[in-house]
Amino acid sequence: MLSRDEIILEYMERLPYEPYPLQEEAMYAWAACENGLLLSTPTGTGKTLVAEAAVYEGLRTSKNVYYSTPLIALTDQKFLDLQQTAARWGFDRDQVGLVTGLRTVNPDASIKVVVAEVLLNRLLHPEAFDFDDVGAVVMDEFHNFNEPQRGIVWELTLSLLPKHIRVMLLSATVGAAQEFVNWMARSLDRRITLVEGHQRKVPLHFIWVGDELLPDFLEEMARGDEASRKTPALVFCFDREVCWSTAEVLKGRDLFSEGQRQNLLDRLEEFDFSIGAGGKLRTFLTRGIGLHHAGLLPRYRRVVETLFQEKLLPVCVCTETLAAGINLPARSVILTTLVKGPRELKRIIEATSAQQMFGRAGRPQFDKEGHIYVLAHEDDVKLARWKEKYDSIPDDVKDPKMMAAKKALLKKKPTRRTGFTYWNPEQFTKLQSVPPARLASKGSLNWRWLAYLLDASPAVEPIRQVIRRRLMDEPRVQGELKRLNRMLVTLHQMEMVKLDPAPPPAFGQIIDPVEPDEDEAGAKDDSEETLTVSKNHLSPRLHLHPVRQDQ
Repeated sequence: MLSRDEIILEYMERLPYEPYPLQEEAMYAWAACENGLLLSTPTGTGKTLVAEAAVYEGLRTSKNVYYSTPLIALTDQKFLDLQQTAARWGFDRDQVGLVTGLRTVNPDASIKVVVAEVLLNRLLHPEAFDFDDVGAVVMDEFHNFNEPQRGIVWELTLSLLPKHIRVMLLSATVGAAQEFVNWMARSLDRRITLVEGHQRKVPLHFIWVGDELLPDFLEEMARGDEASRKTPALVFCFDREVCWSTAEVLKGRDLFSEGQRQNLLDRLEEFDFSIGAGGKLRTFLTRGIGLHHAGLLPRYRRVVETLFQEKLLPVCVCTETLAAGINLPARSVILTTLVKGPRELKRIIEATSAQQMFGRAGRPQFDKEGHIYVLAHEDDVKLARWKEKYDSIPDDVKDPKMMAAKKALLKKKPTRRTGFTYWNPEQFTKLQSVPPARLASKGSLNWRWLAYLLDASPAVEPIRQVIRRRLMDEPRVQGELKRLNRMLVTLHQMEMVKLDPAPPPAFGQIIDPVEPDEDEAGAKDDSEETLTVSKNHLSPRLHLHPVRQDQ
């Protein structure tokens, strides 16, 4: 039987190009580690190549491997990519399977690509899912550990993973990574190897655009020869409807390089756009504009990904979910705004989200540099253009006609909207320089995952142990333990469970068991089951019944 070192060397010999030194270091660390590896590097540094080493090892040793991601769209792409990669290695494509809350393909395959919630649900039900023959678990986009709503999924998964399973944690650069490694050893008795990188292979240039509107600016970016063009470009929006409206204002512009459009039109004949929004999407695609958001059918998202990767689309208008690891690197990234949220509650985007989007610019093996552009609001563009005209007439001008022209311009000065949230170059600069966030436990145990834990076991103490091990300070840990008590009492008072022993009649205060809506990443869509509680069921201990989607 081959050793891990021999398998890694064999894998590296199959690579189509020489790995970066950091990739090589990470692959050798994976071969040497007993518990796992944390690879923390900037976007665009080739973490996927390291992840595929774990997949290759699993196929080569006939061990099962789970590859988990935070998004259905990313899971779909990884599934297809790994199928193609396995075939290139000489293995059967069907040795790679897919399991999400929406669809299942080859569920008994040795390599299972899953959303994070599926992996956790299976760990909670070992009687139904055997992990004895699982050799490794890859957790892609692991910085989602920091998510207030869904980060606890990654926490619980790490807590429940059997000790014989090695973990590979792939993350964008995180702060104080060694502190997280120490926490893993101290709280979870899992000693993982840290490999860190801080330097991007493709440097980024950040440009504030204060005097151009998107259609004109993007058309200018698309001009010139291959070396001077700034396309292909990703245009990020923070709303699905804004994606469509942005594509609409771009569709009359010439964004193609020479010969690109005919090649695109020929390729489009190979796809079926007959259902849903396919016809509308195809219209934009013929103009060189792709769209990518969670509202599109997965088949159409894959079409856009394919065309963009084949360099047939000069532009893709997308939501920020595309920045979460989906392999769609571009030469340039454009942000049309730096604020998001409801109309009256718009806030500057989080630095972590911004840096994920920035990181899509600059394609390794293709570009020597990447470009990030942030456009001012159209009101500020109008003000900038007005100011340029106004300042072109000196204040001390003596010519009566020029004085009259300056006075007339002053009367036509554009104004900003009342109550609207704008953004500025200083905020853009700040987003570039914010240090990477430390990994930490952010959210509380919610009703949904409490139900899953209770369904797996009615005992309360293991749940308390999970909370005690969380990566947060002691006062917050104690607060979370008190919150757990109140949640349990609430369920008892609502006759959804029976506590043994029963709490005093006046103990605690009922918490409203209604969870806030989740973001479009869709944790509730990604799980294998949707939990509800049955008021008609009373257990001698703690118990909640799951209701499966097929019931």
